[in-house]
Amino acid sequence: MGHLHANTDSLTARVRRIAGQLAAIEKAIEADAPCATVLQQAAAVRGAVNGLMDQLIEEHLREHVARPDLSPEARASGTEELLAVIRRYAK
Repeated sequence: MGHLHANTDSLTARVRRIAGQLAAIEKAIEADAPCATVLQQAAAVRGAVNGLMDQLIEEHLREHVARPDLSPEARASGTEELLAVIRRYAK
């Protein structure tokens, strides 16, 4: 996804926040935090990953499927790539 270079800072910041959330879960588990606390943190990570996936899917769709100057072959390839990811993501 070479087109992501335009949003590298934003995407990297999102990934770092997710990494921080995961580190907080690890610390909570090691500190024997209450189950509800760990569950809330895990739910927050899931939401953050879902938000990252939404952004990546949108950017892929715009760049590799919807861009007006794409050839039919490139559009079909971008569509198949996106479908494969969505199938895997939806499991």
